[in-house]
Amino acid sequence: HSKQLPEVYPRRALPAQCIDFGLYQFGYERCDPSHSFGPATRNHYLFHYVLSGKGRLYSKNTSGEDMICEISAGQGFMIFPGHETFYAADSQDPWEYLWLEFDGLRVFEGMKMVGISINQPVYQPFYKNYGEVVKQEMQHIVDHRDLSPMYLIGHLYLFLDALICSVTDRPKSSISGTGLRDFYVREAISFIEKNYCYDISIEDIAAACGLDRSYFGKLFKREIGQSPQTFLITYRMIKATDMLLQTDLPISEIGQQVGYENQMHFSRAFKKYYGLSPLQWRNSHKTGAAGTHT
Repeated sequence: HSKQLPEVYPRRALPAQCIDFGLYQFGYERCDPSHSFGPATRNHYLFHYVLSGKGRLYSKNTSGEDMICEISAGQGFMIFPGHETFYAADSQDPWEYLWLEFDGLRVFEGMKMVGISINQPVYQPFYKNYGEVVKQEMQHIVDHRDLSPMYLIGHLYLFLDALICSVTDRPKSSISGTGLRDFYVREAISFIEKNYCYDISIEDIAAACGLDRSYFGKLFKREIGQSPQTFLITYRMIKATDMLLQTDLPISEIGQQVGYENQMHFSRAFKKYYGLSPLQWRNSHKTGAAGTHT
């Protein structure tokens, strides 16, 4: 692996107001020969669509075995939260790509429908017309960065719809989910939405659904792709970043409003999640400073 190189890119950080599906950052990159990034891990899902050229993605599967994926124009690749990866442009024909960073309640379910996973991170459209729509929606988001977050999230939904339709002939509505398990998950999320500002536990959430804690934890993780505890922390961090960006409230008060009575505990949890203290995150995002490509 070559060493990590910084990539300066145009970006716009967005408040993650949609729990089902939220957009964080996005951009476009024309890479130099052998340009690389990593090894690194991410907090959210990160999808690249290759417009031209080629490159390689280096990662490990769920068994810890090394994987090397060759990716070229018309294909894409997904980087999953918390999973270390390294990727590099070809030395002779470096890639040019669009990328979106997103997360939310329905992403895990959507990726299962697309067939993308840690063990199979490469996207190959089967239906070329929908594959073209995937590219068009990504380009539209990048080209309209100055429009409202809700407008961009609308096109993010169109991107996901096209991504699913490009590899499957299942009805588009199947992502909505049905049945008793979906009901329990929505009950749990509703409880979190109403009570995240209090000192709630997983036992409290399970009790609100009328379920045993152990069974509830397994059901929630199977449907959402993460544990209830991780989801609760993520929800609180999203709310905290919204307040850091949109208000001038003190850090201690923001911590209290997202369920942390102790400012030190809040700052520690925030830094573990984002890699920055709440104050550092606020300063970097309010000043609009450019960062490194994700």
